[in-house]
Amino acid sequence: MSEVIATYLVHDAKGNLNKKAEGIALGLTVGSWTDLPLLEQEQLKAHKGRVLEVSQLESCEKTNQFLGKHVTKGIIKIAYPSVNYSHDIPAILTTVFGKLSLDGEVKLLDLELSEEMKKAFPGPKFGIPGIRDLVGVYDRPLLMSIFKGVIGRDLVYLKDQLKQQILGGVDLVKDDEILFDNPLTPFEARIAAGKEVLQQVFEETGRKALYAVNLTGKTFELRDKAKRATDLGASVLLFNVFAYGLDVMQSLVEDPEINIPIMAHPAVSGASTASSLYGFSSSLLLGKLVRMSGADFSLFPSPYGSVALDRNEALGIAEYCLKEEGLKQAFPVPSAGIHPGLVPLLVNDFGIDSVINAGGGVHGHPNGAIGGGQAFRAAIDATLSGISLKQAAETNEDLKLAIDLWGAKEVGK
Repeated sequence: MSEVIATYLVHDAKGNLNKKAEGIALGLTVGSWTDLPLLEQEQLKAHKGRVLEVSQLESCEKTNQFLGKHVTKGIIKIAYPSVNYSHDIPAILTTVFGKLSLDGEVKLLDLELSEEMKKAFPGPKFGIPGIRDLVGVYDRPLLMSIFKGVIGRDLVYLKDQLKQQILGGVDLVKDDEILFDNPLTPFEARIAAGKEVLQQVFEETGRKALYAVNLTGKTFELRDKAKRATDLGASVLLFNVFAYGLDVMQSLVEDPEINIPIMAHPAVSGASTASSLYGFSSSLLLGKLVRMSGADFSLFPSPYGSVALDRNEALGIAEYCLKEEGLKQAFPVPSAGIHPGLVPLLVNDFGIDSVINAGGGVHGHPNGAIGGGQAFRAAIDATLSGISLKQAAETNEDLKLAIDLWGAKEVGK
């Protein structure tokens, strides 16, 4: 039978997890069961949710104190027959977590789709191999940086900043997620300017790079705007997917006329993932569902930076971006507060199939964005060669300046 299996973390004040599980399975499918005549039970059997697992976990006194009540903590798994809903993310989420998300302390940890249902989702259009082909880099993590301080500045400033970052050795540059269409740097003009700079740097240095332009506006305008971006030669689209919805991104990915990679930004997702008691797990929302919906890159808070995410949660996101699912792999992009001294931790935790993403860690370098990019590249080369950053800094001034400013963290130290 084709179905979706949902895994929940629950905290139940009534203390009966089995009853809680059965109530969820019925309430989100056929409604009631024992009061139905036998004939109706037989007719509805194919639609009834099935409880697969109920596991009680050790109680947490801190949680009891926070909630002001004693709760029983546990994991519940329920299978939902696919005959109940259409094969799209809004229908699935409404079925497995719609009204349940309003019912006390329940967190949706994971969704497992049958092989038949997986076919309804495109996954990344390019994936890691396709992105690597675009930049010609196959043996290291990619390096990305972010435009900073461009709100209120013109295209001349944007072009100069873009060029400096790429000359420093950056593989991808993305718009800030809060850079929207505006008179000074309008969307289509940014694409043209970015294309000009990328071509100029390639002709001067032979270095390939990508520029992710922020796709924004009213939802019903996005498809046409993305098509114009493709026609104008945009190399990547940045997309605030949780402001618009996963299904909106999927519609862009599935359009054959929008044949460029999409980078999913996590803005707004914290409202759904931050609590340990409610909402979605980070690995499900930012890893599995983002990849299913077609993002080639998934940005998420790193475990080390200024907006740190729990390390296990961050690793869980990366795992779902990369694991074998019958879909192309998406690049995990741990972000926020990243500087060259963190490269050993990033490579150790996320491997070479990841993107190292920095803002201030590039622009805040004493030698500017070129020096910042070169410091990162030196740190990546040293780490992959098994050389400590301190040792590498003895012969690389940009890396030395970065370490003097931000410090360095070697693995296991």
